[in-house]
Amino acid sequence: MFPDEITRLKEKYQLSASKMSTILAFGLNSNRKYESGEMPSVSNARLIQMIDDPMKFIDLVELCDALEYKTKVKYIEHAQDLLEERKRNLFSSNLKDYLLGNHLADIYSGYRNPNFEKFSEMVVYFSEQLEPFKTKMNKLLFYADFLMFKQTCFSISGVRYRAIDMGPVPNNFQSIFEYLVNEGKIDIHYVDFPQGFTGEQFKARKDRTFNKDIFSDAELSILKKVSEAFKSTPTIKIIETSHLEDAWKKNEKGKDIISYNYAFDLAQI
Repeated sequence: MFPDEITRLKEKYQLSASKMSTILAFGLNSNRKYESGEMPSVSNARLIQMIDDPMKFIDLVELCDALEYKTKVKYIEHAQDLLEERKRNLFSSNLKDYLLGNHLADIYSGYRNPNFEKFSEMVVYFSEQLEPFKTKMNKLLFYADFLMFKQTCFSISGVRYRAIDMGPVPNNFQSIFEYLVNEGKIDIHYVDFPQGFTGEQFKARKDRTFNKDIFSDAELSILKKVSEAFKSTPTIKIIETSHLEDAWKKNEKGKDIISYNYAFDLAQI
């Protein structure tokens, strides 16, 4: 669990810190420490993660003897509204899980649960800043997530990357990009080259600007650093650059998913 995730859960259920502590049977001081960045025990972390499911949240509220009856009713009714909303959004949620994977946080996701919103905004950011072609976009995303992990031991997006012939790429990237276009988050322009091939260039939409509010200052700093580092780097050069990284060299033969441990060996940024 991360401080921003605990804050998100409080906002999701409209809880104060003291009420969240009461429902979870934590001491208020423990909850405050978690919000300040202290890592919970495994059992407490699992309990916090569990209440992301409104059904589990309702169960805990019903079992909590320390809450007044009216307060219980208020929280349960709100969670039931969230359940109805989840049902309405079930198809979209399932599709996002399919696109990014619904795996738990591990070394192959940079110890983050997959976050489709953050990944989408990363694509929007690089589209605004650089208008890269698809192959370059894949490398920008890779360097952003892995550089963040190198500095903090946590990725930005929780996305898994695979080593293919053209370098590291987000797993299932083609389907993800098609979804983002269909959702109106970015545009892809097709450019014909004299060599006889067509490139896919990412461009920002005027009606869909980058949302920086979902990122921490450290994450925004990483996005800016990657953008500036590769601003003038042509696609063919960034492919060659990524081929110098152990993350690609040690995984390209089997086209394997890349462990974020290779972030500590980044040499080109």
